[in-house]
Amino acid sequence: MKGFGIVKGLGVTLKHIYDTYAEDFKAGRKRYYNEDGVRQRMTHDTKGIFTVNYPEERLPVAENFRYVPFLVYDEVDGEKVPRCTACGICSKVCPSQCIWITRAEDPETGKPLKTPENFAIDIDLCLNCGYCAEYCPFDAIKMDHDYELASYDRIVNVHHKDRLLKPASYYAEIRPTYYALEQQAKAEAAAKKAARRAPKEGQEGGRERPARPERRERKQRPERRERPDKTEE
Repeated sequence: MKGFGIVKGLGVTLKHIYDTYAEDFKAGRKRYYNEDGVRQRMTHDTKGIFTVNYPEERLPVAENFRYVPFLVYDEVDGEKVPRCTACGICSKVCPSQCIWITRAEDPETGKPLKTPENFAIDIDLCLNCGYCAEYCPFDAIKMDHDYELASYDRIVNVHHKDRLLKPASYYAEIRPTYYALEQQAKAEAAAKKAARRAPKEGQEGGRERPARPERRERKQRPERRERPDKTEE
C-alpha cells in the first residue's frame, strides 16, 4: 500500500512524543537540571526524547575521558613541587610536536636542574592521544577532563606551566581508580626495595662478607744444579 511507510514513521514519532511527555509528567523537575536526572536519562531504560540543556546541564564524563594534558605537583612543606624532571620524553613521543620544555638552571653554577623552567602545550595542535601521559616515567603529566577551553584569542590556547600545574589531589578526584592503582604499585615497589636492603635473619649489621680461604703455602722448588761447562772437560 502506497504511503504506509510515511504513516508508520509518523506513528513512531508520535510514540516518542507520548513517551517523552509521560516521563516528564511522571518524574517532574527531578528529570532535568541535576546530575541524577541526566544520568537517569542516559540509561537504556529511559523512554522518549530529551535534550541536554547546555550549559545548565552537562553530560557526566567517564573516568577514562581525556582532553588536554596537565602537570601534576605534590605539596611539600607548603610548596608546589612539580613531578616533572624536564627529561623531554613527552615532547619526543608527541605526534603533533605541541610540547615545548625549557630546563631550569642553577643561577650560581649554571648547571641544569631536574625541573622545568617553562613547560608549554599548544592545545590547538594537541591530538588528545595521551602518549605524553603514557610514556612519562614519573607520573608527572596526566590527561584532564576539562573540555570547556574555547576562546577567541589564539595566544590563550598556548598553556604555560602556571596554568598546567594542578595538585595530585585533583588527579585523584577525576581518576580515583587509576590513582589507587598507581599508589598500590608505588607501595609494592617501595616494599621490595626495602626488603632488598634489609639484613638477612641471623646476621647483625647487614650482610657479612664470607671469609677468604687460607692461602696455601707455596712449596719451595729444589735448587737448580748447574750443569758442568763442556769446555772444562
